Amino acid sequence: MLTEDIRRVHKKKRLLPIPNSRFIKIRCKNCGNEQITFSHASMRVRCNVCNELLAEPTGGKAKILGEIVEELE
Repeated sequence: MLTEDIRRVHKKKRLLPIPNSRFIKIRCKNCGNEQITFSHASMRVRCNVCNELLAEPTGGKAKILGEIVEELE
């Protein structure tokens, strides 16, 4: 809970620097396969099983097209 409060403060005003990015587990809408990817992915992420597009880069945080199952720390 403390890390959530710290993340709300602008990243340059934080006393202890914490990255805004993290790894996330995404579930494919077609086949239900789950895979782990980076929240700020710079390349398109496709499902390993059915080749469906799961995440698309936007220049910052990736646009997630699948279902986010879990955010890993």
